[in-house]
Amino acid sequence: MSSADQPFIDPSEIKLEASVAQRYKNRSEAFWAGIRDAAGAPAMVLFAGMVGFGAMGKTNGMDAWFTTATSFFMFALPGQVVLLEMAITGSSVVAIALAVTLTSTRFITMTVTLFPQFHEKDRNHGLYASVHLLAMTAWAISMREFQTIEAKHRLSYFVGLGLLCWIISIPGTILGYLLAGVVPPYITLGLVFINPLFFLLTFTEVKPWVNRIAIGLGFVLGPFFFLLDRDTSLLTTGLVGGTIAYLFDRKVLRKRAGVMS
Repeated sequence: MSSADQPFIDPSEIKLEASVAQRYKNRSEAFWAGIRDAAGAPAMVLFAGMVGFGAMGKTNGMDAWFTTATSFFMFALPGQVVLLEMAITGSSVVAIALAVTLTSTRFITMTVTLFPQFHEKDRNHGLYASVHLLAMTAWAISMREFQTIEAKHRLSYFVGLGLLCWIISIPGTILGYLLAGVVPPYITLGLVFINPLFFLLTFTEVKPWVNRIAIGLGFVLGPFFFLLDRDTSLLTTGLVGGTIAYLFDRKVLRKRAGVMS
């Protein structure tokens, strides 16, 4: 039977190994474990990224309340940067809304790959509130850790992880706004890009090989498409590299025993 003909398996019903099946005793323990896991490098990286964004807002003459509100209501650094740049250039509200929406399309794939791994009882209307806590960092760590967490404890772990990451973004933005002008511009820009870099390094630890192949193809294809057309190079690199990795996974990896695809 080919992989395409195999019946659908609910991700939350995949059995864990006995040694990891009881990682947490209850939801509260899973929630605080998520808090602890976020309190290290993830929160520091997000905090640094928001410091850079806050400094960008002040440097470009944006209001402190507006700059901070984007971190509170949007909590998506790429979308916030796009919003800031287009507001500075005087773009229309419709154009800004469209551009920010396009930058946020990545959350669709994050949602459809992460949320089905929650326990069936947790898949209710309350998930709409949890979506706001979804960010690159929380998604990458959850995808890595869910493999060793029981389905009934995954939502609590994710909420603890995402909640701290979201909360820490507010003071980070304010601090960056207050420090604007003190920190050199190149350091400010570097802080903004720390978060995507951390996401990339975290994602390399996720077991499925298809993810690592996609990242490797991105390194190879990115410079090539940049030379062809730098304005669309990011999109074409992701589309071509992701498609090749997907097809390789479907045609090769899933037919090899012992390779987690």
